[in-house]
Amino acid sequence: MDKTEFTQIRRFIVKLGKMLHKYGTPAFRLEAYLTEIASYLGVRASFISTPTSLTFVIWSDRHEDEYTHAARLNPGEQDLNALAKTDALAGKLLKGEINLSEADAELDHIDALPSPYGRVVTGFGFAISTGAFATLMAAGIREVLISSVLGLVVYLWTLWAQKSKRVNLMLEPVASFSVAFIASMLSYHYFHGINIWLIILSSLIILVPGLSLTMGLAELSSRNLVSGTARIMDAAMQLFKLYFGAFLGIYLSVALVGEFTVQVNQPMPFWVQWLGVLGLSLGLVTIFRTQVSDIPWAILATILAYATTKWSSAYLEQGLGAFLGAFALGVFANVFTRMVNKPSTIIAMHGLIVLVPGSKTYIGLNAFISGQNFVQADHIGQETFLILMSLVAGLIFANVVAPTRKAL
Repeated sequence: MDKTEFTQIRRFIVKLGKMLHKYGTPAFRLEAYLTEIASYLGVRASFISTPTSLTFVIWSDRHEDEYTHAARLNPGEQDLNALAKTDALAGKLLKGEINLSEADAELDHIDALPSPYGRVVTGFGFAISTGAFATLMAAGIREVLISSVLGLVVYLWTLWAQKSKRVNLMLEPVASFSVAFIASMLSYHYFHGINIWLIILSSLIILVPGLSLTMGLAELSSRNLVSGTARIMDAAMQLFKLYFGAFLGIYLSVALVGEFTVQVNQPMPFWVQWLGVLGLSLGLVTIFRTQVSDIPWAILATILAYATTKWSSAYLEQGLGAFLGAFALGVFANVFTRMVNKPSTIIAMHGLIVLVPGSKTYIGLNAFISGQNFVQADHIGQETFLILMSLVAGLIFANVVAPTRKAL
């Protein structure tokens, strides 16, 4: 291998790694995938990925050339459209359909792609997702509608955060403060007796880091200790910032208009929850930027995960039903990979959203600080921990029973 070829290969690997990191790929999947790519391209490599950094060490077979690159990166966000296109591009390169120069140029094109749904449709996705989650939390019709409207408020803050570094740094507390204050004022002036804390949680569910907690534990289980620990601590800080903003908004509203009472809603009819699952899966399609061709698979993954968990929860206690839900989701995602040759992450992320206990963590934090439960929940801390462990174990068992063909 001459020096020019080695330079082209390592430039491509570095660019590919940074893009996959940007799209929210977990450390153990990113490192494994880049190792496979490097092996196919005829070089040796070692990688270290964390939520805020990525280190590359690449060398030729006989160490004629060596290259080390360390980059400071921001934590990635889910972009399943770009992830699918990047994986397809890498597949073409490995099959010899395109050369390195063409692949390098195509990576730049993929990185510049906007959301396939546009801002208006994505805003509706936020509204549908937050309202659907309120349905799953047994909210009343007023809470569902208010949560949908406040979900749009959160979306406006996220749009501003994309353009302003200062807003991005304080997105969680500012968004939660706005939602809490508006919900309190609506309760005082127009909708007396609504469950304000449930509305706040539903409106902020897109920002609640339940998925990050699960990914962090998955990284720890794969012995990516630095990345897993950093991701869990980052998720914990996001959760604290969300709760502090909500607490401050409630405190200010109480100081202005007085105390309010929280009503715990009775569970809604069983069929309404399925509407919530469908609405949540459709909303996540726009938020995760899922390709149109993958939408049916993503909806099926969400329904399968929720249905399996619901059914098994009738026989398994303390949140262990999430184990079978994650197992079924993992097997389905790996079968999807074998059938359509796309990363399993594309549909697994949708199903995990209805399983991750981010909302339960928020509920437990509220009960710990305020001493109030705004939904009917017993042993919330123990159940949250068991669900987290069950999710990780279910995905591990699924990879053993139905191994995936792709590292992503």
